[in-house]
Amino acid sequence: MYFEFLELRHKPAIHRATGYVVESPLDEINRPRGSALSRLRVPPPLGEVDHLFSAWRDEVPQVRKPLSIVRSYAAMRLASLIGPRVSEPSLANVDDIHWELGQFGKILLRGKGRRGKKKERLVPLINGSRSLLEWWVDGPRWQYDDRVDEPEAPLFPSERRAADGSSLRVDTDTLRLHLKKMVAQHLPSQAGKLTPHTLRHFAASELYRQGMDMVAIQELLGHKWINTTMIYIHVNQTHVEDAWVRAGERGRARFGGAS
Repeated sequence: MYFEFLELRHKPAIHRATGYVVESPLDEINRPRGSALSRLRVPPPLGEVDHLFSAWRDEVPQVRKPLSIVRSYAAMRLASLIGPRVSEPSLANVDDIHWELGQFGKILLRGKGRRGKKKERLVPLINGSRSLLEWWVDGPRWQYDDRVDEPEAPLFPSERRAADGSSLRVDTDTLRLHLKKMVAQHLPSQAGKLTPHTLRHFAASELYRQGMDMVAIQELLGHKWINTTMIYIHVNQTHVEDAWVRAGERGRARFGGAS
């Protein structure tokens, strides 16, 4: 708990002062069982996530129900790009996408907060998410029904139908199940670890690695406190090693290059 306090209380201040994100000296494997720290979700590196979604996309022609696999692919790929909670794609409507807003367009994400309060936020379609949604809405989404242009048509529908013949919304269990199946097949080293919420951590970490500042990531993820956002950032920091190398170089220069 002591190291958890240090991380949550001082991480933002250290980041503002130095630009570095500090981590607890207790590694992910040896964190105490039952502690909140043991629940940290460390996402796989970029290469593994790209491999997963590439293999997922390539599998579509081989499966018995390709449309459902494509739907779950699009929803989970969106999670890896801009980090929505798993419930947010399932609650999104087609008309929640506002292509005209901002530089890239925006999507209205809604979900349930604590104590049943509804939370909404507009998220810019950055990091390739616009092209993903353009492909989805203009193509595979129409194969579910022809009501894409109707108000409140679900962005990610289910195979199940309402009484009027329109598609119902995909449920979160289906999205989790398809992700679990694809991870087991194409990224077995992450089986049991890579979940929709881990993809949310991955999106935050990757955007931070690309140079997005912490406050912008906080707004993107819909966090009330930046301390929460700090927990989502898992970047392979090398500042300790870099400082050690610089110190060695200074030492060698001071003593005439002696090693």
